[in-house]
Amino acid sequence: QVRLVETGGGFVQPGGSLRLSCAASGTIFSLHAMGWYRQAPGKQREFVATITSGGRINYADSVKGRFTISRDNVKNTVYLEMNSLKPEDMAVYYCGHSVFPDRFAFDSWGQGTQVTVSS
Repeated sequence: QVRLVETGGGFVQPGGSLRLSCAASGTIFSLHAMGWYRQAPGKQREFVATITSGGRINYADSVKGRFTISRDNVKNTVYLEMNSLKPEDMAVYYCGHSVFPDRFAFDSWGQGTQVTVSS
């Protein structure tokens, strides 16, 4: 059974930075695509960034140039480096584990980590 644990959320002022981590267990991590999604209060969960097992990356337009997704297949961890944070980035961030190496059908999600952006 896949288990995902997100860490790294917190409070930051606009313009600040945070680095989220998602540690995976119970999976051959290197063979699976991973993704970051977020959900703000009263809104649906939305795509933030994804990375395939081969390292192909996609970002939501709203975070391009500010966020960076990466993965470490030795540490079984996917990261989301977030810079120039805006109040509209405030949400609970979730990482997802895909069934496939190069497509996105998520079979497991972490518990989420809260990111608060406020002055």
